[in-house]
Amino acid sequence: MHSWAGALFSSVCSGVLLTLSFPKAGHPLVAWVALVPLLVAVSREPVPRRAFSLGLVTGLVHFGGTLYWIAQVMVEYGGLALAVAWGVHALLIGYLALYPALFALIISVMCRRLGPVGLLYAPAVWVTTELARIYLFTGFPWELLGYSQTPVLPIAQVASVVGVLGLSTLVALVNGAVAFVVTTEGPRRWRVLGATVVLVLASAAFGGWRIQTGTLQRAGTRLRVATVQGNIAQSDKWDPSLRDSILTTYIDLTRHAAGQGAQLIIWPEAATPFAFESDVVRSNAVRAVARETGTHLLIGSTVISQDGDLRYYNAAVMIDDRGGTAGVYHKQHLVPFGEYVPLRRLLFFVSPLVEAVGDFSAGAGPRTLPLSGHAVSTAICYEIIYPELVRALVANGSNLLTTVTNDAWYGRTAAPYQHFQQATMRAIEQGRYLVRAANTGISGVIDPYGRVMVSTPLFETRVITADVRLLEDFTLYARVGDVLAYACVVLTGAVLWVTGRRRRGGPIQDMEEM
Repeated sequence: MHSWAGALFSSVCSGVLLTLSFPKAGHPLVAWVALVPLLVAVSREPVPRRAFSLGLVTGLVHFGGTLYWIAQVMVEYGGLALAVAWGVHALLIGYLALYPALFALIISVMCRRLGPVGLLYAPAVWVTTELARIYLFTGFPWELLGYSQTPVLPIAQVASVVGVLGLSTLVALVNGAVAFVVTTEGPRRWRVLGATVVLVLASAAFGGWRIQTGTLQRAGTRLRVATVQGNIAQSDKWDPSLRDSILTTYIDLTRHAAGQGAQLIIWPEAATPFAFESDVVRSNAVRAVARETGTHLLIGSTVISQDGDLRYYNAAVMIDDRGGTAGVYHKQHLVPFGEYVPLRRLLFFVSPLVEAVGDFSAGAGPRTLPLSGHAVSTAICYEIIYPELVRALVANGSNLLTTVTNDAWYGRTAAPYQHFQQATMRAIEQGRYLVRAANTGISGVIDPYGRVMVSTPLFETRVITADVRLLEDFTLYARVGDVLAYACVVLTGAVLWVTGRRRRGGPIQDMEEM
C-alpha cells in the first residue's frame, strides 16, 4: 500500500516538472518525465475520486506556475483590486486543472481494469484532454505539452506531420512507458521501453533529415520583410496627447525599414493610436508613407464598421504600395475578458474589468490578404496559439504567416517567451515562414523549420529585416490536420467502453465508486 501523503507529493512533483518544461525558466528535457510521478501514483490508487484529486493538484501547481502573470495583468490594466484579481485567477487555474484531473481519473480507471498496461494509454488520454482544452468554452490551449519541444528542432519537425498535439502524444508516450517500467516487473517492460526509444530516435532522425534537406529554403518567391517594434508603453497607447508622437515613431521606423530594402513592413497589433480610416488625416499619413517608400504595410489597428449596428474590430489592414487598402482581416477568435466579457450581467464582482474591456466583434472566417499576386495571412495575438485557425488560413491560400501582437501587458514575465514559442510551432506545422511583430517584443522571423532567423529583445525600439520565401507546398499536417488527436479520442473512448463491458458492474461502476 502506498501512502496518501506520498501520492500527493508525487502529484505536486508532476505539477512542478510540467511548469519547468516551458519558458522562461524551464527546459524541454523535463517534459519527457514530467508526468511520471503522477502516473505512478495514479496507477496505484484504487479509489477513482482520489486519483481525480491527484490530477487536480498536478493541474493547480502546473497552471498556477505557468500562468502566474495573469493576475498581474488584471490588476495593472483591468483595474481589479489585488484580492479580486487573484480570486478570478484562481477560478481560471481551477478550471484548467480539471483537465489533468480528468486525465488522472481515466488512467486510474484503466489501470484498475487492465493493470499497469493502462499506463500505456496515457498518450491517448492526455491528448484527448488537450483537444478538449482547445475547443471547450472558447478554448484556452496555452502551452500544450508538445510546445515544450519547440526548441528541440529535430523532434519538433514531427509537428509538420501530426501537429503540436502529435508532439504531445510522443512526449506523453515516453512518460507512460517510463511509468510502466517503474511499476512493472519482467522482460515486457524492457520491450516497451525499447520500442519507445526506437520511436523517439526515428522521430529525431526524420526531423534531422527534414532540416538537412532544407527544400523550403529554396522554394517559392523571395521577399524581404521587416517588423517595426515601436515599444510604446501600454499606459501611453491611448493617451490622446501622444497620438501624433506614436504615429511619428512608426512612420520613422517604417522609413528606416524601407531603407533596408523591405518590401513588406509589419506593424504590431493596435499599433495606430486611433481607429484606422475613422481618423482620415492620420490614416492618410500612413498611406503617404506607403507611397513614398513603395512598400506594402500590414498594420494592426482598430476598425469601426457602421453598416447597420456599430461594430468594433481588432484588425490588420494591408496597405499596398500605392497607398490603397488592399485588404482587411478582422480577428476571429477574441480573448474572453480581454476583448469581450461573457456573461456581463452575472459578473458583477469584476465590474472594473468589465468597464475596462472594449466590446469587440469577431471576424468571419479565414481571410488572407493580397500581396503582389500572392496571399499572406495574419493571426492577431492570442489567435496564433490555435493550430486549426492558422491551418485554415494556409488552406485558404496563405503563402506567408504573420502574427501581430501587443505583449506589453505581460511585462518581463514568462508570457512573452511562452507566446513566442507557440507562434514558432505554427511555422513548423504549416511549412511556412512566420513573421511576428510585437509592440514591446519579442518580434522575430522564423523559418519553416522553427529556426529563429532574427529576433528582438523585450522593451527596445527596433527594426528587423530578413529574407523569407512565399511558399505554396503543404505539409502533411496542413493537409490532414489533427487526425492523430481525434484517433486518440476514439481510442480512449473505445478502451473505456470495451473494458467496462467486461467488468461485472458495467462501464459506469467505476464512476459510481467515486
